[in-house]
Amino acid sequence: MPITSTILDVAGNNPEQLALVGADERLTYSELVDDSRRMFAVVDELHRAQADSPMPAPETDGIPITAISITSAFHTSRIIAGLAGYRTVSATIDPRWPLTHQVDVIRATGIGVIISDSPTLAEALASSSWTGTVISLADFRAREAARTHEAALTHETAATHQTAPSHGTASIHETASTHETVAAGESPASPTPAPAVRDASEPFLMLFSSGTTSNPKAFIKTRQQYRDNVAVSSAHLEPLPGVATLAPGPVSYSLTLYAVIESLATGGSVHVADEFDPITMGRRIESEAISRVVAVPAVVRALAEAARRDPERFTHLDLVVTGGANLPASIRDRLAEILPETRLISYYGAAEIGFIGDSRDGDGTWITVYPTIGAQIRDESGAEVPEGELGTLWIRAAACSYGYVTDTTDAVLRGADGWATVDDQGRIENGRLQLAGRAGDIAITGGHKVSLPEVERAFETYDNLGEVCAIALEDPALGSLIALVIEVSADKTALLKHARARLAPQFVPRRVYRLQHLPRTVGGKIRRVETVDLIMDGQGQRL
Repeated sequence: MPITSTILDVAGNNPEQLALVGADERLTYSELVDDSRRMFAVVDELHRAQADSPMPAPETDGIPITAISITSAFHTSRIIAGLAGYRTVSATIDPRWPLTHQVDVIRATGIGVIISDSPTLAEALASSSWTGTVISLADFRAREAARTHEAALTHETAATHQTAPSHGTASIHETASTHETVAAGESPASPTPAPAVRDASEPFLMLFSSGTTSNPKAFIKTRQQYRDNVAVSSAHLEPLPGVATLAPGPVSYSLTLYAVIESLATGGSVHVADEFDPITMGRRIESEAISRVVAVPAVVRALAEAARRDPERFTHLDLVVTGGANLPASIRDRLAEILPETRLISYYGAAEIGFIGDSRDGDGTWITVYPTIGAQIRDESGAEVPEGELGTLWIRAAACSYGYVTDTTDAVLRGADGWATVDDQGRIENGRLQLAGRAGDIAITGGHKVSLPEVERAFETYDNLGEVCAIALEDPALGSLIALVIEVSADKTALLKHARARLAPQFVPRRVYRLQHLPRTVGGKIRRVETVDLIMDGQGQRL
């Protein structure tokens, strides 16, 4: 279902329904439509004012790119939703990315306008060959406010013309023209065209890969691909009409962005927050009658603890949806213990491909692939492997992007047969999928394939250990040996005893190291390759 089509329908039939809610600001569907006209007028003016506009990536079909790189989840969501009804490609850039990567992405993709509050980024772009425009959120809102003031004056003038006595054909023509504009949905208070449903093949959003194993890669989603993605999520993850969904966290995360889009595309209300504060979120869940939460696993864990301290605030909460494969069993068990009436769905997907399947019980390691999605496990030659064997996961899905923006990577997303892979590894048994990490997460030791994420999962039930990282180190006899890297002090003998009780012999770590801090992406995911580098550099303490 197209996002703009639903926004316009709800704005017409139920204009006071909440569309977007932040900590201190909110917009109804009708206000969102009005807001979008002013917003696009400002964006269009900024692009047109450039003497030498950056050339947008060929994958955008020449449509100008507007990027948002701010910490405000409300305004990022507002701008993305508002621009959806116009000929523009929108992007969200995480302001916490390394500066050099932000500059490289902006230049490589041909972003023309970027809304950013970072003076450092503005200076870096100004000193480069980039010819686009950087504008702060405050300046952007001031331009919007000026448009509102101009529109109000236009409205007053139009009203005066309509009520003044007629003095000939000129005045009659002015009154008739004003009436025709209103009838066509063109308010005399705003000359900017109203948002409209765009062609299905038109590029819509520029997104980025998670950056877990490398710097994020850019790719384009067309409007039809996003509609197909919403069709899958609405069929399985319940973003129903009128439902109030809380989606805390940066909108640069694909999980949060999807939650915003799917809620508005299905006629719901989406509540956003820059970060998850348990006390504040508990109050919002209660006061706003929020029944659905979409959040990363770490937030789900914090949500459970907040509910433990004040369960009465969470009585409306019916469903928690979290992304990422292999949700730790401890999180699922904790939520079920504290909020037994609240359901938990852990979905698996890739930003490039879309929603693929989900897990609703057990330890979350076995995923049911959605009926409209094709899944195969293939070896290095591209042939399907026997059932139960590890290999590379290939997916066929209507929502899949055509490929990466060529100037940001040489990686290939889709094969000639239309199937795509992000190099996730896994196995399929009895029609269900079990993930084993990315290609770099599989180690060969003594002739056995070992999934490093499976090694890590064995330690989720080890008390007070926190997150761990399993790595493969070169070994002349075995090819590689498995090592475990932890951040806290722990007894090696006890750790290995715990592992032997839960893992096949070849999966049990042969060494244990301690680092003061495991390297992570800006989103908090552990970087395995960098962890190996630190250990090989002698920075880890061997236990």
